[in-house]
Amino acid sequence: MNDDMITPVLLCGGSGTRLWPLSRKSYPKQFARLMGDESLFQASARRLSGAGFAAPLVVTGDPFRFVVTEQLAQIAQAPQGILIEPEGRNTAPAVLAAALWLAQRDAGALMLIAPSDHVIPDADAFRAAVLAAAPRARGGDLVTFGIAPTRPETGYGYLELGQGADASADTPQPLARFVEKPNAARAEEMLSAGNFLWNAGIFLCTAEAVIAAYTSHAPAMLDAVSAAYDGAANDLGFTRLAADHWVEAEDISIDYAIMEKAANLAVMPFRAGWSDLGGWEAVWLETGPDAEGNVCSDHATAISCENSLLRSESADVELVGIGLSDIVAIAMDDAVLVAHKSQTQRVKEAVSALKARGASQAVQLPRDYRPWGWFESLAVGGRFQVKRIVVNPGAALSLQSHQHRSEHWVVVEGTAHVTIGEEVRLLSENQSVYIPLGAVHRMENRGKVPMVLIEVQTGSYLGEDDIIRYEDVYARS
Repeated sequence: MNDDMITPVLLCGGSGTRLWPLSRKSYPKQFARLMGDESLFQASARRLSGAGFAAPLVVTGDPFRFVVTEQLAQIAQAPQGILIEPEGRNTAPAVLAAALWLAQRDAGALMLIAPSDHVIPDADAFRAAVLAAAPRARGGDLVTFGIAPTRPETGYGYLELGQGADASADTPQPLARFVEKPNAARAEEMLSAGNFLWNAGIFLCTAEAVIAAYTSHAPAMLDAVSAAYDGAANDLGFTRLAADHWVEAEDISIDYAIMEKAANLAVMPFRAGWSDLGGWEAVWLETGPDAEGNVCSDHATAISCENSLLRSESADVELVGIGLSDIVAIAMDDAVLVAHKSQTQRVKEAVSALKARGASQAVQLPRDYRPWGWFESLAVGGRFQVKRIVVNPGAALSLQSHQHRSEHWVVVEGTAHVTIGEEVRLLSENQSVYIPLGAVHRMENRGKVPMVLIEVQTGSYLGEDDIIRYEDVYARS
């Protein structure tokens, strides 16, 4: 590995419930197109590329491993590696696993630890800041990035600059301490003081320096994560960390685990704009309100409204606001959120309430993404379900059977190679096939364009767990 190159470590395992209903556990905000035509994950990968940057190392969860590869391929990037967490344990174990992966190849490798769901409008300025901080990190320091605050924000942690530090400097500065999220009065005081920066949760350091910090301040975590890494398995090119050791690692952030305890810290000031998109009010602000303070998506209309965010995520749902002030309204096919802007940080409470009621909308989007494409339910009855299924070019569903349902497939776009028992047939548009209950079958798209079909299921049980897999190119059990 080239010592001069910086490896972006993209963390993308969070659930992003504060941006419900667009972001849900089944497809969190980093993979959604919240700001423009690319997902936040894609924008992060693109921002941390180019001269001086190596291909990214990604840490994610099993449900998103193929989403990661597909979204990187869409922007013509290939990762160095993808580490699969058996379960989310916050950022400290994830960062350590990435450091162990890099240290095995080059202990002096520089790693830029970055969440993949942030917005940094000036990518050139951020890359320049990272490169300016690199000499300090190569010298063994842990460099964190502090954002020049623009308002008395209570939703962020802060960094207090050390004695003699310059908040407007273009090089790393002394860091006195990390500060917890303040109340409104304290936030006002820190903004006025001028020696506090927002904590962006972005760090630059060598792999050996961060491992040394765990050795000193979190030895039990080092033991657990090292065992999980040593026991990792290669799975279709992914590195799957060993679950039995991973669960022994403490569920804790990297700030609490090592950064707040380390002595070799520095902070790189950054003044060109940043947001973690931690709620709908932040989305409203970063999207750029018009002269009346409104932000409207396609299929949303504001009449006599002010300072409001109106967003429809469906071409079939027209959202209209009349006489609204400081309101966030998000409409999807299966859920609608309406909240005062000052209350949007309470969306997590709504998600918890929906979970308590057993509502699938709490965690599941109507569109269910799979390694081969996606599907969505169009109609559900007592003993039937109608789905739209989209299979990507070159993709294939597993060879499978069902114990409780039969299926009828109608191809509406593209061509499908269908296996039923020993028979293989080619279906083109407007052709159909029946899959009897218990029959072993598979669907493939060997074409160069997406294949779309309508599936009608009938039977006594229609759950997604009624699948017996015999072969699967994606190594699902």
